[in-house]
Amino acid sequence: MDISSQEPQAVSAARVVVITGAGTGIGRATARMFAANGDRVVAVGRRERLLRETAAGTEAISPLVADITAAGAAERIVAGVVESHGRLDVLVHNAGIVQSASLGTFTRELIESQLATNLVAPVLLTQAALPALEAGGGGVIVNVSTSVGQRAWPGNSVYAASKTALELLTRSWAVELAPRGIRVLAVAPGAVDTPIGEHQGLSPERLAAVRDWQVAHTPLRRIGSPAEVAWAIVQLASPQASFVTGVVLPVDGGAVVA
Repeated sequence: MDISSQEPQAVSAARVVVITGAGTGIGRATARMFAANGDRVVAVGRRERLLRETAAGTEAISPLVADITAAGAAERIVAGVVESHGRLDVLVHNAGIVQSASLGTFTRELIESQLATNLVAPVLLTQAALPALEAGGGGVIVNVSTSVGQRAWPGNSVYAASKTALELLTRSWAVELAPRGIRVLAVAPGAVDTPIGEHQGLSPERLAAVRDWQVAHTPLRRIGSPAEVAWAIVQLASPQASFVTGVVLPVDGGAVVA
């Protein structure tokens, strides 16, 4: 569904929120939570069926099928949102891919595909969105990182490195964009119940072993839910958090400090 083909809507006071990777997991939960709070949400992802499931039951969520790594995608997404919704207030960079590998087994494609989705695409989409975010007088960018990026993660070092780089961008952009009235924040989820393990191709047995290890290394001794991460994103993006910027908030059951 290409929202740029829809009739332009009248500009309203409701905020417009763009969320990448909104078809499942944290992205889906975040889209629904923003919508429940009265915001209008553009759910971006590659699979239309999953985006329609995210939007089911509410007119506040508009699916937008797009590959954020494609050439010109950033500009097309922003142009479509502004044309159809009249504004862009909050940008959530949630899309991410994990492709496990250890040093000695990396391929160029494996490295570049993760960097393209986890790092390059957020940079280009943010850049394209800046005029619209600034025009609203209180734009917010929320990056979704990973708490493991603050520790060692053997076997997933490129993924962790890409997310750690996103945290540095969060702090750098917070300072750079403050004079333009734009806040930049990040959440760093720990072990959360999302389909990311299945997307890596892990067998049920391997996934269960990973979950057991994660629980053992999480002080609260459980896996988090997408809704718990969504809550943090929505709160950081709220007008009530208007004096908060440059923060990377772990949502990990205490894993980072353990």
